[in-house]
Amino acid sequence: MAAAALPAAIAVLALYFFYKSPVFLTLNNWISISVQIAALMTISIPFAILLMAGKVDLSVGSMVGLSGVVAGLSFPNLGIGGTVAVVLAVGLAIGLLNGFLVGVLSMSPIIVTLGALTLMRGLAQWLSPSPLFGFPEAFTFVGYGRLLGVPILTWIMLSVLALGLFVMTRTPLGRHAIAIGVNERAAYLVGIRVKLTVMLLYGAVGLGSALAGLMTIARINSAPSGTLGVGVELSVITAVLLGGVPFNGGRGSLLRVALGVWLLGMLSNGFILMNIRTEAGLMITGLVLVLAAGLDVLRTRRG
Repeated sequence: MAAAALPAAIAVLALYFFYKSPVFLTLNNWISISVQIAALMTISIPFAILLMAGKVDLSVGSMVGLSGVVAGLSFPNLGIGGTVAVVLAVGLAIGLLNGFLVGVLSMSPIIVTLGALTLMRGLAQWLSPSPLFGFPEAFTFVGYGRLLGVPILTWIMLSVLALGLFVMTRTPLGRHAIAIGVNERAAYLVGIRVKLTVMLLYGAVGLGSALAGLMTIARINSAPSGTLGVGVELSVITAVLLGGVPFNGGRGSLLRVALGVWLLGMLSNGFILMNIRTEAGLMITGLVLVLAAGLDVLRTRRG
């Protein structure tokens, strides 16, 4: 029954929004939703695997912001290829550093990543106090272009999801993440390289966040250092908890996480179609986060 709750909620929500606005269930609108959630999905997949290992990264929103600023500053000198490489390398490096502090030095994941959140946001604003814009046309084409009739951002999102499913079902990293979440000490005793695994998982989150930052600025053709990525960490946590990954780790399904991301995208899209004020939308999204946290507690107690 629990497994069917999320699909049922999506179906009920879809019917409600369709009743309020017949445009909601059109193919073009659903394609639009897929574009809107592409960056969120790109972060949520590696984040979910990290949470399955019982670790958390609260700095993903600031990583998105910093990635956008670094990209905007790099385009004139490095071109598109060099800029993308630098941004992804920065995301990977920061993720690995977070993983080193948490996995090797055994520091608190919340403290480490809260510090990284503040540090990266401040660095982004220091590097570019004013918004950056006017990126190369070949780059922004990724934000609005299509391939075989499907938006390029949607293809990127689906590729990240497919890669995550492959990691969880076909590689030792996925099994090791679950084992660490169940019992980190026991995982170490059976030979799992816990410290290295944690570092790799944080590196993947940093890489995914940097990629999401590139996707976002390609779509909006701007990189405002003060607001880019703000609140993304809350949306990611909400989606992952809705997807059934417990906050203390040990289990989870990436397909259900994808459904959680889709539900948030539906909410955002439906609010726009119904002309609901931004403030009301934020309050409702906050209530969804509280609901997701409550469901996590219930699942933990039943487990």
